[in-house]
Amino acid sequence: MANLLTNGSISLRALEPEDIELLYQWENDEAIWAVSNTLVPFSKYILALYIKNSDKDIYEAKQLRLMIDNDEKKSVGAIDLFDFDPYHQRAGIGILIHDKENQSKGYATAALQLMIAYCFEKLKLHQLYANIASDNLVSLQLFNRAGFTVIGNKKDWLSRSGQWQDELLLQLINNR
Repeated sequence: MANLLTNGSISLRALEPEDIELLYQWENDEAIWAVSNTLVPFSKYILALYIKNSDKDIYEAKQLRLMIDNDEKKSVGAIDLFDFDPYHQRAGIGILIHDKENQSKGYATAALQLMIAYCFEKLKLHQLYANIASDNLVSLQLFNRAGFTVIGNKKDWLSRSGQWQDELLLQLINNR
């Protein structure tokens, strides 16, 4: 599994108790709440419980969060599988590279490629999907380059500062 979750620039790894401060910072950054559909802050207690229970198998938890570490072993982001459905062999996927200084360095591209390979080769998924706000051009380009295609437009789906915005549904089908 190590080869599936590592390449030259990044590695994906399980959550560790030491990640709590970083997760606390990221999850409580109101600037990204709109992307993650968060409305209330997370306590360290709740995050500690989440980390403690992150050892559950994806088949039980129906979700998986992995930290994205760069080649210097610094955590630069996280990648999530959610709504894992083993019967229909699909899952949703989301990614965060939090700090501006770590963005546009290829970390998200590498992490997405690793997670796609893991999902299709190890978890035997048939498809992945992502929900992305129509104005999030960077994410749309990222997922597009990874082979995802827009298959739907949810009109007026997201309320942002009193304005309505569309959310696009993207899908990648395993043709391997």
